[in-house]
Amino acid sequence: MLKNHLKIAWRTILKNRGLFSINIIGLSLGIGACLTIALYVIDELSYDRFHEKSDQIARVVLNGKMGDEIIKESGVMPPVGQTLTQEVPEVLASTRIFKLADRAKVVYEGKTLRKGKMALVDPNFFEVFTFPLLKGDAKTVLSKPNSVVLTQEQAKAYFGNEDPLNKTIDIKDIGIYSDSGYVDNSGLYTVSGIIAEMPANSHFHFDLVASMLGNKDASNQSWLSGSYRTYLVLAKGANISQVESKLPTITEKYMGSQLETAMGMSFQKFFESGNKIGLYLQPLTKIHLYSDVSQEYEEGGDIDTVYMFAAIAIFMLLIACINFMNLSTAGASKRVKEIGMRKVLGSEKRQLIFQFLTESFVATLLAMTVAVLLFAISLPYFNQLANKAFTFGQIVTPQFVVAIGILTMAITLLSGGYPAFFMSGFRPIQALKNKFTTVSSKGIRSGLVVFQFAISASLIIASLVVSQQMNYIQNKDVGYNREGLLVIRDAGLLGNNFDAFKEELKNDPKVINSTTSAFVPAGPTNQSRVLISSGNESSQKLRVRAFYVDEEYIPTLGMDIVEGRNFSKEFGNEEDKILINQTAVKTFGLKGNPVGQTLVESTNNEGATKTLWIIGVVKDFNARSLHEPIEPMLMKYDPYYGLIVRAKNSDMKNLIASLESKWNSYGSGESFGYAFLDELYNETYLKEQNMNAILRIFAFLTIFVACLGLFGLVTFTAQQRFKEIGIRKVLGSSVPQIVGMLAKDFIKLVIVAMVIAFPVGYYLMNKWLQDFTYRIEVEWWVFALAALITVCIAFVTISFRSIKAALMNPVKSLRTE
Repeated sequence: MLKNHLKIAWRTILKNRGLFSINIIGLSLGIGACLTIALYVIDELSYDRFHEKSDQIARVVLNGKMGDEIIKESGVMPPVGQTLTQEVPEVLASTRIFKLADRAKVVYEGKTLRKGKMALVDPNFFEVFTFPLLKGDAKTVLSKPNSVVLTQEQAKAYFGNEDPLNKTIDIKDIGIYSDSGYVDNSGLYTVSGIIAEMPANSHFHFDLVASMLGNKDASNQSWLSGSYRTYLVLAKGANISQVESKLPTITEKYMGSQLETAMGMSFQKFFESGNKIGLYLQPLTKIHLYSDVSQEYEEGGDIDTVYMFAAIAIFMLLIACINFMNLSTAGASKRVKEIGMRKVLGSEKRQLIFQFLTESFVATLLAMTVAVLLFAISLPYFNQLANKAFTFGQIVTPQFVVAIGILTMAITLLSGGYPAFFMSGFRPIQALKNKFTTVSSKGIRSGLVVFQFAISASLIIASLVVSQQMNYIQNKDVGYNREGLLVIRDAGLLGNNFDAFKEELKNDPKVINSTTSAFVPAGPTNQSRVLISSGNESSQKLRVRAFYVDEEYIPTLGMDIVEGRNFSKEFGNEEDKILINQTAVKTFGLKGNPVGQTLVESTNNEGATKTLWIIGVVKDFNARSLHEPIEPMLMKYDPYYGLIVRAKNSDMKNLIASLESKWNSYGSGESFGYAFLDELYNETYLKEQNMNAILRIFAFLTIFVACLGLFGLVTFTAQQRFKEIGIRKVLGSSVPQIVGMLAKDFIKLVIVAMVIAFPVGYYLMNKWLQDFTYRIEVEWWVFALAALITVCIAFVTISFRSIKAALMNPVKSLRTE
């Protein structure tokens, strides 16, 4: 019986190649898109769940407010973890991470390599987190000072095929600044363990993990500053909210006296003045998607984006299934007599249903095969857009095969169920006379078309708004000229040759200007904060963003000084002089001309201060992303190794070659590395750019698949009104009149879809734009353009099939009358 059903299904497919091909195209595109997005969604939701204690681990985060500044930082003070372990019974253990370098400089047997992220961690790091050791014991691998664990790839880079255990490597340039002063972590480290590469779905990644034992800053007891990522292991079943409720008392107990010494006010007075400071917990598995704190080691995801793409996947699959239903019912008229004959010859309704479901299964199976092929082909391109590293080989597991099987059966029932019941319900006499009615199905199909085009229009609106915002970001005046700027972050590697290298730059005709500073207003940055007040007794101390620069910083970056002067060697020692931005003038309430006035810097946690003289005011510029408002900021004269070069755009290629040649001539032993400031700026919005590209692709796919469904409905309607069209032609109706008659009802459906899509699109895109401090407004023309695009595409689709119906010879439809 099954063999017979399969044979008939295959014959039916061959007989209706055109309709079947459209079915396969629509269904395979929908399934392929759904598989691709599902892979992304599953991966995003899986972050950090591979740790055995993932449901028990939480990160401590700093939360507060000082003046107008909202503080949400992932780094907390050094003693927080140990203190909470002692004070809170539900906290079983804690561990800390402190990143030292993005590219650690490692020397082994005269060979120097600068690659691999390095961090200091507490000795119990591998007992808290599940990163299986290939060599070494989790309990003892970091129990000694200057012990280091390497990833397998890193070990191979240093040692080749040698056994890395107990080998000694010299790690340089990994010092840090803290309240304890400059802490130099450079020195000889012993390899005590090897791990595999940290999984891609971890919210942090390091290639070298060294013991924090013996580090001077790690034992610092200050509760006022620090940048240690601190993780707690909670008792099983512990309620995070209950643990958090104990944190304010502990914070006041340990921070109160230190705060009073540093800021001259009690903890209570600090809160009464409108400030806030406190700690809260983030469950480990929610950090990647839900965290809204600054100073993350790696950029996280966004749960709203995941929800949006999950919705797109579901809608794409539904639209594809709806198309299958519409196209199947559209083709039913060609099989009416076949169904009538089968019933006369004794076929039962359940047999007919099974036959049609078999045909649906064959079509779905073929569509699934094409979809998986499209999925495999598109995976590398999707990886680029989504910043992932999926491989088809990793994905094809027994679970994946089972999931494909279940999805195939589900789509078979979802897309083939309605046509099967619809066609098997024909009465034999009506079927043999080629007459059939669908009283309720017209409304269902119309509703499905409205649904399809509402989703399509919403995606078009989203794509237009995101494109407009990205265009705004590209063209906004950010307060400096980012074109033609080269950033050489590792210029400090030149050591004593730095000044000579910079002097050569001045004499290069391809260079306009250069500045010694590692502080870049775009991309990864070394911006830090200092505690500043206006010096009045009633004034509040605020954390202010600080840039350390030389006298060439302002002209090189093309910034404007609106009052006062720039730094200059003509005025001698400028160490106690500062430039501030316009926002700082307003924030500190400086009256009149701020030039010549003073601000007071807190230089340590014991209350020591330093007076700073304002010599100029810089026009406000965006030192961070446009997601964030411009903050009060100051510049101090303290050139720090790092070069920013303004070059002539017309000769950039030759300049880079010249710089590399000069760099190599000084024999630093390091490869020449640089970045363009405008590229660093664009990388800040890489997530939004990728989202824009993905939205465009899926908007196109959705509207394309929806048009296939519309084509099916037009076909179905034309077949139902076959004789009517013939009579109208006999009575003199022209082709345009018949096309207009058929198109009118469908265009109405598309307009209804627009009415639904407009408020949905407006709400969703306004919500997305709320993440930007500097943003566009969603204007009326976005909706007009989206409507025009959708209606035009729909009209072309309708016209194509309607014209064919209108051109048909009326004799064919009326010859039996």
